[in-house]
Amino acid sequence: MHEDRTAELEKGSSTSSRTSSPAEAKPQASGPPEAPEGGTKAFLSLLGGSLGLFISFGWVNCIALFQAEYETNQLKTYGSSEISWITSSEFFFMLFMSPLSGYLFDNYGPRLPVFIGGLMHVIGLMMTSLSSKYYQFYLAQSVCSGTGTSLIFTPAMTAPMTYFKKRRALAGGLTVAGSSLGGVIFPLMVNNLLSEVSFAWTMRTCAFLILGLWAITMLTVSSNLPHARKEFKLANYLRPFTEFNFLILLTFCFFLYWGLFVPFDYLVTSAVHNGMSMTMAYNLIPIMNGASFFGRTIPNGLADKYGRFNVLIIMLLFTGIITLALWFPGRSNAANIVFAALFGIGSGTTIGLTPPLLMTLYPPQEIGFRIGLALAIAGLGALTSPPIAGAIAATDGGSYRFAALFSGVNFMVAIIFLARTLSAAACCNYNVW
Repeated sequence: MHEDRTAELEKGSSTSSRTSSPAEAKPQASGPPEAPEGGTKAFLSLLGGSLGLFISFGWVNCIALFQAEYETNQLKTYGSSEISWITSSEFFFMLFMSPLSGYLFDNYGPRLPVFIGGLMHVIGLMMTSLSSKYYQFYLAQSVCSGTGTSLIFTPAMTAPMTYFKKRRALAGGLTVAGSSLGGVIFPLMVNNLLSEVSFAWTMRTCAFLILGLWAITMLTVSSNLPHARKEFKLANYLRPFTEFNFLILLTFCFFLYWGLFVPFDYLVTSAVHNGMSMTMAYNLIPIMNGASFFGRTIPNGLADKYGRFNVLIIMLLFTGIITLALWFPGRSNAANIVFAALFGIGSGTTIGLTPPLLMTLYPPQEIGFRIGLALAIAGLGALTSPPIAGAIAATDGGSYRFAALFSGVNFMVAIIFLARTLSAAACCNYNVW
């Protein structure tokens, strides 16, 4: 019986997952509607969610390009670590504001936060096109645009998965794959436009594209859950912090993103330091994000069959190994290109599988807020690791080898906390392998 129950938990059974979370001890008056596993609304929501990830996470995936651009041109009087506060803060606000985005999703559905977020995102990029000073770039690109992407990101990622249960990880992977396409197209756009038009018109052109895709997202994204405004009780939102197992999961998210955002931020500048041309180094971003499309789809499909914990642990171990064994010692162009592709696959899986895992463990009525909390803690990692890595590189003559070591060690620590989460979810008697 115990083996059957834990096997069900690993593959996403709602029955077994109820036993793993103290948050679900109280019976609900009525359960969530049955997941239809498809249909017109489900596939339209997949389209809208994917486009929402394209214009939010896909855009922010370009931070390494802006790190290099600002170091070379607009903010060349500032150091790498100082500039990285702009790029890391953009990711921080996208993730840290997720509890607000999740709260709006739980109470009003996906369209309200996506509407507000789209306006903020476009306005932020338009104001970035007019910026010339450090604080202007920070307020426009990091705070305004970053917060806007957060209000799009969480509901767009969560809403399509509410239509699926058996294929939830695959649905989540297909949705998050939109960010991979955005991470390919936006860097190519920016790279080519910068050589043809000014920085200002490059940003405006991207903002107009985002505006059009945001309109399609608004028309198509929807949720299968009932959304009604609930009475605000602070105790309900503090309760997750009293659950030890949830705190372990939050710690896993922190170390995961503490490792992820060192390569995300410094992939281009480290390659240039190692002798790669600027043009080729800029192409590492679409290579990484193009490869992440496969990392966010194929492993997610396998996770529905073989277990979400299993696949996530294996791919997290893979990501840590290639960081320590390839990026840390690698100096050649070939090593940087291969690392970009393999890291795209590994990071794509770790990002794409975490939300379906949370949806397996916690009740649908508060899943938006729970995912938002996890992303907010991840945002602290995304905010702090690039400046730390930049400072490490500065003490090593501009080399990013010890920054790579910092990143790889964080992946290994994340595995420990993820395994602890798995152990708790399976009542301390689960065989990962």
